[in-house]
Parts: sequence; structure tokens; C-alpha cells
Amino acid sequence: MTDFGTRLRAAMDERGPLCVGIDPHAALLGRWGLGDDVAGLERFSRTVVEALADQVAVFKPQAAFFERFGSRGIAVLERTVADARAAGTLVLMDAKRGDIGSTMAAYAETFLRKDSPLFSDALTVSPYLGYGSLRPAVDLARESGAGLFVLALTSNPEGAEVQRAVREDGRTIGATMLAHLAEENAGATPMGSFGAVVGATLGDLSSFDLDINGPLLAPGIGAQGATPADLPAVFGAAVRNVVPNVSRGVLQHGPDTSALRSAAAAFAEEIRAAVAG
Repeated sequence: MTDFGTRLRAAMDERGPLCVGIDPHAALLGRWGLGDDVAGLERFSRTVVEALADQVAVFKPQAAFFERFGSRGIAVLERTVADARAAGTLVLMDAKRGDIGSTMAAYAETFLRKDSPLFSDALTVSPYLGYGSLRPAVDLARESGAGLFVLALTSNPEGAEVQRAVREDGRTIGATMLAHLAEENAGATPMGSFGAVVGATLGDLSSFDLDINGPLLAPGIGAQGATPADLPAVFGAAVRNVVPNVSRGVLQHGPDTSALRSAAAAFAEEIRAAVAG
């Protein structure tokens, strides 16, 4: 399998960099006129995939919204991943896993082993047991041609108390995570497979080196207040590698498939214009 960085770059160049979340939380299911149950979960997920799989570069299912229904919810997640990947859309599993040793290895095998029913093109992971704790996921991602997105500078206000904390060497924790990722991606072309999560709501990040030769997943556009026009100011020269994530801004237009497609197309066009400008 071609490595994730190569597949992602090709998808972004062909379709634009938009990543649409698949976030079937109870309020959104209700807005769609669906029950907060497995049947509603399946209808929601199937509709999003069928409406947008030929249009967006990446889907980002939020695992928690499926896991809350137990084994039946996981079965829906498996089908959602399979359907999206079969339709040619990359799948970034938003599970934010993080642990040590054999437990981290087991999490990695769940989402990054090729024969797993939940195998995804990439996985979000948390490095706050130390970046080295992610090594089982890094190694398996390389072996499987998959990618990782490491939480570095997240859009939630609480994140700053950890990510902006300063180490003894004067470097912040967030900057340290970015430096680790730059090392993982060294020499990769057209870009590496190991990305960072960096919030689009954070304003001027010029004090951080975002040039990690890898993708930057940018949550916060739409409902959280950021707009595509903000991307160049936030990400600077690294903006071409940004994968902007929009969830509610698109999903609120369902269940009408035409409305979903129109909303995604509008965001994609705004992003293209912002990045090109």
C-alpha cells in the first residue's frame, strides 16, 4: 500500500483538503429526525457516506459516538469505515488513543492493522504519556501504510495548560510534539504520514514551527468559530498541508443529501480560495 502521506496529498490535490466529521451525537440525530438508537446511527452514517464519499478527501468518524451503543454501534462503525474506503475516501479514525506498552500496541492493532475490521487510513492519538509511548502505533502505521495525527495544539481552551507548558529546555510541550513529528517525517515525499492536530481557532502560531513535512489536522472551523479565511494567518507557510475539519457546519444540513453536498462544496471552495490566496 502507498503510504498515507502520499495518498493524502493526492486526495487533497484532487478533491481539496476538506475533512468532514461523522459525529452522530444525540442532538444531531434528533435534528435529522432520527432516533438516538442504532437504527438512527446507521441511517445517519450511511447518508453521510453516500452523499459525500465522491466529494471530500477525508472522513473523520468520531469513535465515541459509535462506542456508546456497544457492540452494535461498533458494527455500524465497521460498516461505515468499509463503505467510505470502498468509495475511495480516506478515513481518519478520531479515537484519540494513548497508553503505554502492550495496551498502546493493542489500540494500534485495532485501527492500524490491515486485517482489522476497523482498519483506517489514519488514527488520532494522544502523546501525553510521553511521545515515546506512541512508538507501537508509529511502527505499525509505517508497516501498514497508515498515518497518525498527534494532539499537539488543540482547539479546546483547556489544552493550553498542558500544551503550552514550558519544559526545562525552554520549549513548550506542544512544540516538542511538533519536533518529534518533523523527525518522523524527515525525507518523506511528497509529505510524511505523521501529522499534528492544530486548532484553527488558535490565532497567530508563528512562534511554533509548523513545518513538520506532514499534515496538520485543523479542527475548529464552523461551529467553533474559525473560518477558512483564517487559515493562512494561523498556519502561515504550512497552510498547504492543512486538512481543515468541518463537522457540524456540514452535518447540520442533513438528512437532505443535496444540502449536505452543497454545504461541503461551499466549505471546500472557501478553503481552496483561502489556501490559494
